[in-house]
Amino acid sequence: MVEQRDAGVESNSRLTSATAVVLLALLFVEGLTLLGVRQHLNIHVFVGMLVIPPVLVKIGATTWRFARYYSGSPPYRRKGPPPIILRLLGPALVVLTVLLLASGVALTLAPHAGGSQLLFIHKASFVLWFGAMVIHVLGHLSETARLAPLDCARRTRSQIAGASARQWLIVASLVLGVVLGLLMLGPSSHYLSHSGFLHHRH
Repeated sequence: MVEQRDAGVESNSRLTSATAVVLLALLFVEGLTLLGVRQHLNIHVFVGMLVIPPVLVKIGATTWRFARYYSGSPPYRRKGPPPIILRLLGPALVVLTVLLLASGVALTLAPHAGGSQLLFIHKASFVLWFGAMVIHVLGHLSETARLAPLDCARRTRSQIAGASARQWLIVASLVLGVVLGLLMLGPSSHYLSHSGFLHHRH
């Protein structure tokens, strides 16, 4: 049983891990679209928009842990920091994630405003992001696998208050992501039809 004084830390960890599982599932689908991105551009853009709110939830949760640890919060100090390589990688991964998503949004909304440069940034940031993400996932794999199911199991969800709030936050982020994805279907279709995307297949 987690001590009450450490409940906030555990709550943060559960939220981070559960969100990570959702993101891994979505990113797996997004990865599949890369096998034929020209044919599946609408799906690629939709899922890309769908992940943005959950990404913000995860960044918010990890930033909170970072800030609390380095501000000297005793519960977060007791939990301790991640391994040094993951601590160093974290800020870089956040920057690469923001760059990847922002360039994708900009490329879809304004393909004629520096389209080739945006496409290069999008592709280059993806390569760097993918390498950083593999290390990040492997480094947190065991913790994520242990914590992510705890708010779903009847026996463990009541151990830490706020299980429903954490779950609804993730659901709300997905709903918002669906809305963003649907809003971007029009611009993505316009991009597919009017940019040089299809004319550079070979």
